[in-house]
Formats: sequence, structure tokens, C-alpha cells
Amino acid sequence: MQSTEAGLLINWKKVFATYKDLGEKAIRQVPDDRLFWTFYNDSNSIGIIVQHMSGNMISRFTNFYEEDGEKPWRNRDREFESVLSTRQELIDEWETGWACFMGVLNTLSADDLARRVMIRGESHAVLEAINRQLAHFSYHVGQLVFLSKMLAKDGWESLSIPKGGSEGFNPQQMPKS
Repeated sequence: MQSTEAGLLINWKKVFATYKDLGEKAIRQVPDDRLFWTFYNDSNSIGIIVQHMSGNMISRFTNFYEEDGEKPWRNRDREFESVLSTRQELIDEWETGWACFMGVLNTLSADDLARRVMIRGESHAVLEAINRQLAHFSYHVGQLVFLSKMLAKDGWESLSIPKGGSEGFNPQQMPKS
């Protein structure tokens, strides 16, 4: 039987991979000319959300144990400016951030969960820092899905159970008695 901590690490890897995949599937459905669209001047485009998520991942997980997660070289405000301009730049930024984060997550052991890291001058157990990222990522991936669904319009393919599809879906998932 595995320890609770080992099970948590396995679960985190699955959950984070699911959020990464969900974001990618949503973004793929958006036409190139809509990836950088904003509803109004102070709203965020898909490109801006990706920039911010990547900037956050790189800052928080570079030298994870040795340095504060809010690096002096991070320019968080710039993450909310339109910097990326092509789908390939967006994908590259997304992959760079995720590679940094997953590189740390994949090296964690059960013993690491109680270790302390700093985020904006505040001490966190590694367990807390990872849970903080989970909340942050789910928040922003939800935004990506919502924007993608709007921008794909009638071409949207559901990422879960389509509207009106629960009756057909649920029996397939329930155990046969």
C-alpha cells in the first residue's frame, strides 16, 4: 500500500496533466486570428493568459528551493500586455512554462512535501505551494476554456459531456450491476 503522500504526488501529476491537456484542446479550437482578441481594453486574451501562466510557472519553479518564487527578474505587469503575436509563439510559451513546472513536480518525493519554499517573502510547505498552483492553474484554464468556447463559436467541440448528452454518457460510466 502506498503512502498518502505518494498517492498525492501521483494524483497531482494526473490532475496537472489533465489541466494542461484541457487548455491545449481548448486553444486548438480557436482560429489564429482570435487568439489575441480581447473583449475590451482591460480584459485578457488567450495569449495574455498563456503569457501570465507561463511567467508564473517559470518564476515560481526556477530554483524552487533556493530562491523566492517571485523572482526579481519577473516582469508580471508585462505578462498582461500583448507580447505574443502568433500561434507558434503562444504554444512555445505554454510549453516552456509547463516544462519548468512539471520538471519540479516530477522530481518531488513524499519527503519533499514538508520542505519550505518562499513565495513573495512568505514561507510555504511544498504541499501548500503545489496546491496554490493547482488553484491558480484551474482558475486560468477555466478562463481559457470559456474564451475558447466563445471564440470557436459554432465550431466548438465539447471538452466534456456536451449539452444534452448526460443521459447517453452516464450509463456508459456507471458500473453494471
